Amino acid sequence: MSALKAVLWDMDGTLVDTEPYWIAAEYRLVEAWGGEWTQEDAHRLIGNPLLVSAEYIREHGGVDLPPPQIVDLLLADVIRDCRDAVPWRPGARELLAELSAARVPCALVTMSYAELARAVVEQLPTATFATLVTGDELEHGKPHPEAYLTAAARLGVAPADTVAIEDSLPGVASAEAAGCVVLSVPSHVPIPPAPTRTLRDTLVGVDLPWLAALLGR
Repeated sequence: MSALKAVLWDMDGTLVDTEPYWIAAEYRLVEAWGGEWTQEDAHRLIGNPLLVSAEYIREHGGVDLPPPQIVDLLLADVIRDCRDAVPWRPGARELLAELSAARVPCALVTMSYAELARAVVEQLPTATFATLVTGDELEHGKPHPEAYLTAAARLGVAPADTVAIEDSLPGVASAEAAGCVVLSVPSHVPIPPAPTRTLRDTLVGVDLPWLAALLGR
């Protein structure tokens, strides 16, 4: 198991099932502006940088606001919902606890902004994550590899010695481009199989030896 140096976690849809919160916020915002929104629209945004999603909402939802303001409105809604109840994904907290006990460092790598990431992480034991990489500090969002390269560099490990856990195709593409070993746990949008990734339905039953074995495959 010594080959596994770190585990890099996506947040929305992977650690927590916040996608319904985001989708509900999108519907509320678009409807307030008299626009129309569909599940197909919502699913197109999963895993994207927030400003990219905001530009899509502006163009397709008729929300005539600058993209940063759209992001602020959506974030406020999702943060409020998370403070009411954090919807943890099955098996996520159990795996985090095992990794923490074994002193395997973890990074949170999310396109959400730091305010939301902190609202989620505050519900976990202190120092569960060694670092947070958030969308508001990056020049390039997923699927660009910057997010995962940044996380690996902060932890002082090579991407090839890490497992990245992701639920979206942009996130998977980002982690693969960075050179991470990728575990895909799709949530709301399917991820096609490929030789570069391992797919599972949930994190239930995933433990440290299982993750470590991924590096040898």
